[in-house]
Amino acid sequence: MSRYQSIRSRFQRLNIAEKIIAINVLCFVLPFFVRTLLFLFNYPIAFFFDWFELSPNFGQLIFRPWTLITYGFLHSGFGHILWNMVLLYLASQLFLNLFSSQRFINVYFLGIVLGGLVFLVSYAVFPVFAGRYPPLVGSSAGVMAVLIFCCTYTPEQEIRLLFFNLKLMYLGIALIVLDVLQIPSGNAGGHLAHIGGAALGYLYASQLKKGTDIGTKFELVWTSIGKLFSPQPKMKTVHKSPKMYRSSPADNHQKKIDAILDKISVSGYESLTKEEKEYLFNEGKK
Repeated sequence: MSRYQSIRSRFQRLNIAEKIIAINVLCFVLPFFVRTLLFLFNYPIAFFFDWFELSPNFGQLIFRPWTLITYGFLHSGFGHILWNMVLLYLASQLFLNLFSSQRFINVYFLGIVLGGLVFLVSYAVFPVFAGRYPPLVGSSAGVMAVLIFCCTYTPEQEIRLLFFNLKLMYLGIALIVLDVLQIPSGNAGGHLAHIGGAALGYLYASQLKKGTDIGTKFELVWTSIGKLFSPQPKMKTVHKSPKMYRSSPADNHQKKIDAILDKISVSGYESLTKEEKEYLFNEGKK
């Protein structure tokens, strides 16, 4: 197996959150090499990154609509990406215990989009930002969307923070209040984007509790785009044995997981029995 195949195999074994973290780290490292090349060939460095950062100028967004997504894969420094990726990993542990990778993608990227839109609207509406056009970078809006989704969907669930337990609902409230209070202190656009991501997470979880998945249309869009770039499998004629199909233990196990998740989507996490909670928790650790 070649080194490329080995890396590809390891990447495919990662869960969706770990893949997003890996892509973010790659996007953080590669620009250092790009900067070197641009410097050697005497090209303006800022001009290159302008094509991927989100400008608060709506006029630029019209000609660079992809920046509403790509800004979420750029970070301003090591501390910036480290903090975001640690939070994303921890939040994903809570999220993926209950929901699928597809729903994780919906919440994360819709959070990035709404965070970007809140950033754009804020710079167009509030007088304090008049004449100022700092670009937005960072995955914080997507991270906040995932985290606040968990805080909203299972508000009574407790997590361990240092020496005490804290309910998710209080953690979510504290994070949002901190962002609001820090808006005048610097990086106002970033904190506004966080609030946009948090709003998406809250709205998504609230509607899901009522039986409505607001990410369905978004999922159709990105899966359709993915099909354009994936090779179509060749059709084969398969001759089935007349033997009766018997469900395997793995099938029965998946049916039990699906039944528990259906129960959560209808009645909430607290409707589960103690045995169901333990079963779901143990599966999430595998």
